[in-house]
Amino acid sequence: MNLCRIFLAATLALPLTLNAQMPHVEKRGDNFAMTVDGKPFLVLGAQINNSSSWASTLPGVWPALADLHVNTVEAPVYWELMEPTPGKFDFANVDLLVKGAREHNLHLVLLWFGTWKNGQNHYVPEWVKTDPIKYPREQTAYGKLLDVMSPHSTNNLEADKHAFAALMRHVKEIDGSKHTVIMIQVENESGSVGSVRDYSPAAQKLFEGAVPEALTSTLHTAKTGTWSQTFGADADESFAAYATSSYINEVAKAGKAEYPLPMYCNVWVTYPVHALENRDKASAGQEYPSGGAQQQSIAIWKAAAPNIDVLAPDFYSDDVPFYHSVVAAYHRSDNAFFVPETGIAKNFGRYFFYALGHGAIGFSPFGIDYTDWTLKKHEMPDFLSADYALIGPMQSEIAQFNLEGELQTAVEDPGMAREQLHFGDVVATTSFGFPQKDGEVPPGTSDSHGRALVAQIDGKSGEYEFLATGFDASVSFTFSPEYAKAHNAQLEILRAEEGNYENGVWKMTRIWNGDQTDRGLQFHAGAPGQVVRIRLHSLPLTGELAAR
Repeated sequence: MNLCRIFLAATLALPLTLNAQMPHVEKRGDNFAMTVDGKPFLVLGAQINNSSSWASTLPGVWPALADLHVNTVEAPVYWELMEPTPGKFDFANVDLLVKGAREHNLHLVLLWFGTWKNGQNHYVPEWVKTDPIKYPREQTAYGKLLDVMSPHSTNNLEADKHAFAALMRHVKEIDGSKHTVIMIQVENESGSVGSVRDYSPAAQKLFEGAVPEALTSTLHTAKTGTWSQTFGADADESFAAYATSSYINEVAKAGKAEYPLPMYCNVWVTYPVHALENRDKASAGQEYPSGGAQQQSIAIWKAAAPNIDVLAPDFYSDDVPFYHSVVAAYHRSDNAFFVPETGIAKNFGRYFFYALGHGAIGFSPFGIDYTDWTLKKHEMPDFLSADYALIGPMQSEIAQFNLEGELQTAVEDPGMAREQLHFGDVVATTSFGFPQKDGEVPPGTSDSHGRALVAQIDGKSGEYEFLATGFDASVSFTFSPEYAKAHNAQLEILRAEEGNYENGVWKMTRIWNGDQTDRGLQFHAGAPGQVVRIRLHSLPLTGELAAR
């Protein structure tokens, strides 16, 4: 018996009663947090490369995760490896991932590479691929078979459900009392690459029939009838979205019946088309998988896939306005915001702060391992590493602030070297770049990487308390002009402590004053990791107090 088997045998000998505080997504008002073992948890994640969940490559995974300072690893589970013959399961790689995550004090998100991977079927078992009669493919309008499984096939669905349920049953057996695995990705960037929808005879019959009333009533659709009558020019993609989301909902439902961990779907989002191409939008099935939970199909997915807890956008663009639009689309009152895949270019360090400022429950760059595919050893992107190193010790507190709606961030945009954050009557003014001279506009940074985070903490009566940190930014606190005038009031610093949280308790390391506070709290990128807890109080703006 190898070491992995011995480890798991010992684990299986433990009581397997599910902890009442199993991982879940908590909602409070319009805010969300991932909760693990009863505490808010911010996923500081990293996704390994698609072909790195192997015993031969995992030794190159763990050092890279340590260098990035992650607390969670996202790793794929391959259907073709897990079920090489129908009904015969091999969980050795799953066991290896769980064992490695525990040994490196990490949580684990398992990525189910089942029916779909990037809009294709490349991870289904050979016994599925070689029997297109029993396990049918999508067809184009011209009758060509695609390397995409049809979402209209009961056989396809039942095979995926059976395998996914077996996976979740096994995860419960080895981890139900440990909670190493905290979340599951169901499929990967689902939908169809090669056609806007399935044109097979079975699918065509459904397309020409009536749209299910459950969908039209949920969407409050004005028109009803066939898909073309109901959705017009968007009929093909809407039909694909309903088919795909309904299929995945059943897969997730089967898995949750075994072990109800939070489940999400990652999304290959719809990217903007360059104006010179003379098109107003990208082509479904060509430039993104048709039928996925893209921006324009979120409502259909929310209606048809209630067993999917989160729709999560993958993002790889360096287009800042587009990033803002993607965050706005997925940061919804019915959807926790989570970025399960993103790039490792320098821009993405600032995107992490922007995501936190919009309630993100997690963030995860892709391709983080030393297998020489995306990174070579010791070439870790330092901006993302610095972000995670800064936030890691207080990830639970940051998640709690977001759950309570008390956290905001400021992220530098080109030509915008100053931003104001509003906490009721208090304004936190963030200025980017150094040196910052009195009375002058801050210089900004040469590549717009400045970023800051501010959270309001409940203080004593009559006082105001905040947590602040950042990179190449200063933060100053004032009353809003309206409040200052109406109440003859100004803010004064009582105490500014540098420190950090240790096991949920704030530990001060030194007090800031003088040069560190006279022109705002100054966070230089050259001295990363500084976190300040500042307490302020109100004073009269004039000598009115003395006259009383």
